[in-house]
Amino acid sequence: MESVYIESTIPSYLVARANRREPDASRQKITGDWWRQERERYLLYSSIAVRAEISRGDPTSANRRLDAMAGIPELELTPEIEPLANALLRLLKIPTSSAMDATHLAFAIVHRVDYLLTWNCVHLANAQLQKTLFEYCAYHKIHSPVICTPESLIAPKL
Repeated sequence: MESVYIESTIPSYLVARANRREPDASRQKITGDWWRQERERYLLYSSIAVRAEISRGDPTSANRRLDAMAGIPELELTPEIEPLANALLRLLKIPTSSAMDATHLAFAIVHRVDYLLTWNCVHLANAQLQKTLFEYCAYHKIHSPVICTPESLIAPKL
Protein backbone atom coordinates (compact mmCIF):
# COMPACT_ATOMS: atom_id res chain seq x y z
CA MET A 1 0.00 0.00 0.00
CA GLU A 2 1.36 3.43 -0.89
CA SER A 3 2.01 6.04 1.79
CA VAL A 4 0.92 9.67 2.11
CA TYR A 5 2.35 12.40 4.34
CA ILE A 6 -0.55 14.65 5.33
CA GLU A 7 0.82 18.21 5.44
CA SER A 8 -0.93 20.79 7.65
CA THR A 9 -2.98 22.50 4.91
CA ILE A 10 -5.02 19.31 4.49
CA PRO A 11 -6.63 19.22 7.97
CA SER A 12 -6.96 23.01 7.76
CA TYR A 13 -9.12 22.82 4.63
CA LEU A 14 -10.86 19.69 5.88
CA VAL A 15 -12.35 21.24 9.02
CA ALA A 16 -12.51 24.95 8.17
CA ARG A 17 -15.89 26.67 8.15
CA ALA A 18 -17.44 26.58 4.69
CA ASN A 19 -16.03 29.31 2.49
CA ARG A 20 -17.85 30.55 -0.61
CA ARG A 21 -14.81 32.31 -2.06
CA GLU A 22 -12.67 30.60 -4.64
CA PRO A 23 -10.29 28.86 -4.62
CA ASP A 24 -10.96 28.04 -0.96
CA ALA A 25 -14.48 26.68 -1.58
CA SER A 26 -13.24 24.23 -4.22
CA ARG A 27 -10.25 23.20 -2.11
CA GLN A 28 -12.50 22.49 0.86
CA LYS A 29 -14.82 20.33 -1.25
CA ILE A 30 -11.98 18.44 -2.94
CA THR A 31 -10.24 17.88 0.40
CA GLY A 32 -13.43 16.56 1.99
CA ASP A 33 -14.11 14.30 -0.99
CA TRP A 34 -10.54 12.95 -0.91
CA TRP A 35 -10.71 12.39 2.85
CA ARG A 36 -14.00 10.46 2.60
CA GLN A 37 -13.38 8.54 -0.63
CA GLU A 38 -9.64 8.12 -1.18
CA ARG A 39 -7.69 8.07 2.08
CA GLU A 40 -8.47 4.43 2.82
CA ARG A 41 -6.35 3.47 -0.20
CA TYR A 42 -3.18 4.77 1.51
CA LEU A 43 -1.11 4.50 4.65
CA LEU A 44 -1.36 7.99 6.12
CA TYR A 45 1.39 9.64 8.13
CA SER A 46 1.97 12.95 9.81
CA SER A 47 4.68 14.45 12.01
CA ILE A 48 5.33 16.57 15.04
CA ALA A 49 5.77 19.47 12.57
CA VAL A 50 2.19 19.06 11.34
CA ARG A 51 0.88 18.80 14.88
CA ALA A 52 2.75 21.99 15.83
CA GLU A 53 1.29 23.92 12.88
CA ILE A 54 -2.30 22.76 13.26
CA SER A 55 -2.20 23.48 17.01
CA ARG A 56 -1.80 27.21 16.36
CA GLY A 57 -4.53 29.80 16.18
CA ASP A 58 -8.07 29.72 17.47
CA PRO A 59 -8.30 26.92 20.08
CA THR A 60 -11.64 25.60 18.77
CA SER A 61 -10.35 25.40 15.20
CA ALA A 62 -7.06 23.90 16.37
CA ASN A 63 -8.92 21.19 18.26
CA ARG A 64 -10.97 20.35 15.14
CA ARG A 65 -7.78 20.03 13.10
CA LEU A 66 -6.14 17.88 15.76
CA ASP A 67 -9.26 15.68 16.00
CA ALA A 68 -9.21 15.17 12.22
CA MET A 69 -5.62 13.93 12.48
CA ALA A 70 -6.25 11.67 15.50
CA GLY A 71 -5.07 8.15 14.86
CA ILE A 72 -2.70 9.08 12.03
CA PRO A 73 0.78 7.93 13.05
CA GLU A 74 3.54 10.51 13.38
CA LEU A 75 6.84 9.78 11.70
CA GLU A 76 9.88 9.68 13.95
CA LEU A 77 11.99 12.83 14.23
CA THR A 78 15.37 11.38 13.22
CA PRO A 79 18.78 13.13 13.32
CA GLU A 80 18.78 13.46 9.50
CA ILE A 81 15.65 15.59 9.32
CA GLU A 82 16.94 18.93 10.62
CA PRO A 83 20.08 19.14 8.44
CA LEU A 84 18.11 18.02 5.39
CA ALA A 85 15.39 20.60 6.12
CA ASN A 86 18.06 23.31 6.38
CA ALA A 87 19.60 22.22 3.06
CA LEU A 88 16.17 22.22 1.39
CA LEU A 89 15.42 25.66 2.82
CA ARG A 90 18.49 27.03 1.05
CA LEU A 91 18.13 24.97 -2.12
CA LEU A 92 14.47 25.86 -2.70
CA LYS A 93 14.89 29.43 -1.42
CA ILE A 94 12.07 28.97 1.07
CA PRO A 95 11.84 31.99 3.37
CA THR A 96 12.69 31.30 7.00
CA SER A 97 9.14 32.35 7.91
CA SER A 98 8.01 29.21 6.02
CA ALA A 99 10.79 26.92 7.26
CA MET A 100 8.27 24.28 8.33
CA ASP A 101 7.63 23.57 4.62
CA ALA A 102 11.21 22.31 4.28
CA THR A 103 10.70 20.24 7.43
CA HIS A 104 7.64 18.54 5.93
CA LEU A 105 9.69 17.71 2.85
CA ALA A 106 12.51 16.34 4.98
CA PHE A 107 10.14 14.05 6.89
CA ALA A 108 8.71 12.68 3.63
CA ILE A 109 12.16 12.18 2.11
CA VAL A 110 13.84 10.56 5.13
CA HIS A 111 10.92 8.21 5.75
CA ARG A 112 10.52 7.43 2.05
CA VAL A 113 6.86 8.40 1.92
CA ASP A 114 5.37 8.03 -1.57
CA TYR A 115 3.28 11.22 -1.62
CA LEU A 116 3.30 14.53 0.25
CA LEU A 117 -0.29 15.81 0.18
CA THR A 118 -0.67 19.58 0.42
CA TRP A 119 -2.46 22.68 -0.81
CA ASN A 120 0.73 24.72 -0.41
CA CYS A 121 1.39 25.49 -4.07
CA VAL A 122 3.98 28.17 -3.32
CA HIS A 123 6.68 26.16 -1.51
CA LEU A 124 5.64 22.55 -1.97
CA ALA A 125 3.27 21.60 -4.83
CA ASN A 126 5.12 23.88 -7.22
CA ALA A 127 6.41 22.38 -10.47
CA GLN A 128 9.56 24.51 -10.65
CA LEU A 129 10.56 23.74 -7.06
CA GLN A 130 9.73 20.07 -7.55
CA LYS A 131 12.05 19.87 -10.55
CA THR A 132 14.88 21.29 -8.42
CA LEU A 133 14.00 18.92 -5.58
CA PHE A 134 13.89 15.91 -7.91
CA GLU A 135 17.34 16.75 -9.30
CA TYR A 136 18.73 17.27 -5.78
CA CYS A 137 17.34 13.94 -4.58
CA ALA A 138 18.63 12.12 -7.67
CA TYR A 139 22.10 13.63 -7.25
CA HIS A 140 22.24 12.66 -3.56
CA LYS A 141 20.60 9.28 -4.23
CA ILE A 142 17.81 9.92 -1.75
CA HIS A 143 14.08 9.36 -2.02
CA SER A 144 11.95 11.99 -3.76
CA PRO A 145 8.25 11.99 -2.84
CA VAL A 146 5.53 13.00 -5.27
CA ILE A 147 4.20 16.32 -3.99
CA CYS A 148 0.57 16.81 -4.92
CA THR A 149 -2.81 18.22 -4.02
CA PRO A 150 -5.81 16.03 -3.14
CA GLU A 151 -7.21 16.86 -6.57
CA SER A 152 -4.33 15.07 -8.28
CA LEU A 153 -4.27 12.09 -5.89
CA ILE A 154 -7.67 10.71 -6.84
CA ALA A 155 -7.87 7.27 -8.39
CA PRO A 156 -8.73 7.50 -12.08
CA LYS A 157 -12.21 6.27 -12.97
CA LEU A 158 -11.69 3.84 -15.84
